[in-house]
Amino acid sequence: MIEVNNLRKEFKKTIKEPGLKGSVKSLFHPKTEKIAAVKDISFDIADGEILGFIGPNGAGKSTVIKMLTGILTPTSGTCTINGKNPTHNRKNYVREIGVVFGQRTQLWWDLPLRETYGVLKEIYEVPDDKFKERMDFLNEVLELEDFITSPVRTLSLGQRMRADIAASLLHSPKVLFLDEPTIGLDVVVKHNIRNAIEYINKKENTTVILTTHDLADIEMLANRIVMIDKGSNVFDGTISELKSKYGQIRELNFDTNDSEAKERLVYAKHFKVNEEDVIVEQEGNMVKVRFDSSVIPVSDMLTYTLGKIKVNDISVKDADIEEIIARLYKHEVG
Repeated sequence: MIEVNNLRKEFKKTIKEPGLKGSVKSLFHPKTEKIAAVKDISFDIADGEILGFIGPNGAGKSTVIKMLTGILTPTSGTCTINGKNPTHNRKNYVREIGVVFGQRTQLWWDLPLRETYGVLKEIYEVPDDKFKERMDFLNEVLELEDFITSPVRTLSLGQRMRADIAASLLHSPKVLFLDEPTIGLDVVVKHNIRNAIEYINKKENTTVILTTHDLADIEMLANRIVMIDKGSNVFDGTISELKSKYGQIRELNFDTNDSEAKERLVYAKHFKVNEEDVIVEQEGNMVKVRFDSSVIPVSDMLTYTLGKIKVNDISVKDADIEEIIARLYKHEVG
C-alpha cells in the first residue's frame, strides 16, 4: 500500500551574523546552509497494516508524514501510496487518505458537528445514501450521537478527538494517518479510541500510520515499528523483534524485613559487572532491582538474592516498552 524509497527532505537555513551589521548583511547577501530534516529513509507498509511510526522530538516524523500526505515535496527519493504519488496526483490522492493531527482540528469551530460533516460530504462528493450509511457506522463505532448537534467549540477534548477521527473516515479512506490521536486524553477515552481504531482497521482493512509518544498506543495497536532519529532509520521490525533484541532488561521485585538489603546485595561486585548493569532501589520493605539478563542470568540473580537475605515475596517481570526503546536509543542513537 505504501512504498517509501530513499526519501530525503532538505531545508535552507539563513545564517545571520549578530548585530545590526549582521542583519543588513543577511538582507542583501544572505548566507545559507542546507539542513537535512529527513535523510534517505525507506520502508514499506502492507495493505491493512497498522504501523507505529515513532521517534524523539525533532527526529523528522512530522516531515515524513507531510511528504506522505503531499503537503511537502521531497528533495529526492520517492513515495507512493496505493500506486499514487502524493505530490503529482494530489487531487485524486487526497480522496484515499484521512489525516488526524492530535493538536489541530479539521472541524469548523462554530458549526454544529452534524453540519461540519455535511460540508465534508460535499467536499469529498460522498453520495447521500453512502453518507447516511457511513454516519451510522461512525456513530456506532465512535459514539457521536450524544454531541453531534453541538458546536465544535463546546466539545471536550475527548469528544473532539472522536469527531476528528470520524471526519477523517467520512469518505472511507484506504490509508489513515494518525498523529498523536490520544494526546491529553484520560485513560477511559484513550481506551475507547484505541478500540475504535482497531475495529476500523479490522472491519475495513484500513492501513494506519500511527505517530505517537504514548507507547501504550503502539503496544495495543501496532505489530510493527519504524523508528527514526535525526532524520534516519533507527529500527524497522516487529515489536517481538524489538523486545528480543533490546528487551533483556528484567525487573526483580521482592519484599523483605531487612532494612539494609540494598547495602547487602552487592550485585555488581559479586557478578563482576558494571554498576549500570544492576540498579537497586529500596523503599521501606520493597526492593526493586533492574538488571541486564544478557549479562546476569535470571536464575543466578535469584540464587544470589535468596542466599544473601530473607525474602517474604519475590517476582520477576520483563522490561516494558518504554525501557526497551530507551535502550535502543542508547545503543543505536547515542
